[in-house]
Amino acid sequence: MGILEIILAIFIPPLAVALRYGLSSAFWINLLLTILGLIPGIIHAFYVLTK
Repeated sequence: MGILEIILAIFIPPLAVALRYGLSSAFWINLLLTILGLIPGIIHAFYVLTK
């Protein structure tokens, strides 16, 4: 996980996930979590990117 992915995961979590996995199910889940609340989106982005 690079510094760019870390910065994007904090400020724009769906974009960080999309750069790594494209428009997969992980992206859509992260987008939904980010819409519902920024903190769940950030947590999910870090989880997905470190997996």
